[in-house]
Amino acid sequence: MSGTLGSALEYFDFAVYGALAATLFPVLFFHSLGSTGALLASFATFGVGFVARPVGAVVFGHLGDRHGRKPVLFATLILMGGSSILIGFLPTGQGFGIAAVLVGLRFVQGFSLGGEAIGNQLMTMEHGDKSRRGLLGSFIIVGSPVSQVLANLALVVLSATLSQQQFESWGWRVPFLGSILIVVVAVFIRTKLEETPAFVVNSAVEQKIEKSRSAGLSVLKTHPRKVFMLTLAWGGSSLSFYLIAVYGLSYLPSETGMSSQTAFVILMIANGVSILFSIAGGWVCDRVGRRKVFYIGLASCFAGILLFFTLASANALVTGLIVTLVLCSIQFLSGAQPALFAEQFPTEVRFSGAAMSHTFANLIFSAPAPFVAAALAAVGGTSLVMVFTLAVIVGSVYAVSNLDEGRHIELAEYTTDGVAVTVHGAAGARPAP
Repeated sequence: MSGTLGSALEYFDFAVYGALAATLFPVLFFHSLGSTGALLASFATFGVGFVARPVGAVVFGHLGDRHGRKPVLFATLILMGGSSILIGFLPTGQGFGIAAVLVGLRFVQGFSLGGEAIGNQLMTMEHGDKSRRGLLGSFIIVGSPVSQVLANLALVVLSATLSQQQFESWGWRVPFLGSILIVVVAVFIRTKLEETPAFVVNSAVEQKIEKSRSAGLSVLKTHPRKVFMLTLAWGGSSLSFYLIAVYGLSYLPSETGMSSQTAFVILMIANGVSILFSIAGGWVCDRVGRRKVFYIGLASCFAGILLFFTLASANALVTGLIVTLVLCSIQFLSGAQPALFAEQFPTEVRFSGAAMSHTFANLIFSAPAPFVAAALAAVGGTSLVMVFTLAVIVGSVYAVSNLDEGRHIELAEYTTDGVAVTVHGAAGARPAP
């Protein structure tokens, strides 16, 4: 519950900002730059959140591996909630100074998400039994599609029930200020949590053998291949999601004649349906393995992208089914992502390694997806966009084939020089096989 609420808060605030960056923020904060300049500046602040995520992954990954998962999750929750609430209080039309504050708060949002996303996953899975580790991790993933639906729904309701003047004056602030409710509930729950057994065992062993801890960027020296392969493995789904969810809103009206409102509704429904596939992916990966779920999801995503660029039309039913196929495929493999990432690293660098891999993929494949797609379309048409995306998906399949299948390992074991070590009396310790 703690992880799901935290994930929902982080992605909800991230999604609300993204929607407003494309519609209202250019007018409220950057109007002095002209219409085009204001839009570009607003999109730039949106991108700042993605740039900040790897920074958060390095910092919080280091702190999480050295001091524990629990204190890091308190810090990321307060940072995201606090920055979102402050955005809701910002005065508008005040020029460069307030715009700079907005950029800074957006950076804090991305910074906190860089630690919260993986920290939530590890807190949940390191407390759980290996037989349902995938399912437990998938509940954290649900926070992303749920937040996409709720963020868009909140803005639709507010814009429909308020006048344009009311929405621009105070209506847009409501989702940001409402974050305080989720923060209060999540903080209350997290005060009841204990540190994970895996971290407790790891700490006890390191103290016993007097080994100094290394975390943060050191994982790039100790496990560079794993970080690279995980980044590429996550690249195909990351690129495909933002290609459909962001670039698709421009592609469908311009290439098929579909109205923007219809495209928006299709995406909202598809995101809603995909929530079930996140849970399904976690449940299935506990039975057949993480890599097989990724293979199935990437294959379905490949087919969906191919259909999107060849058969999508103004027919809402056909296009809706294609978009739903893509998003459900992505969420299906996303359900296995927490477990797959966690099982590639030992406890002492697990937070750092998983967080960096995840955020690097988002920085490289997610953040520039709409811009890359638009540039490729201008050079070689939408067929070039399709070929590029399919090539990245194939690269992800290759990367997954080079990762370990770890559903049978115990996350609470400490391994040194290839030997499993158990600390007797440590909370959560399990006998070494």
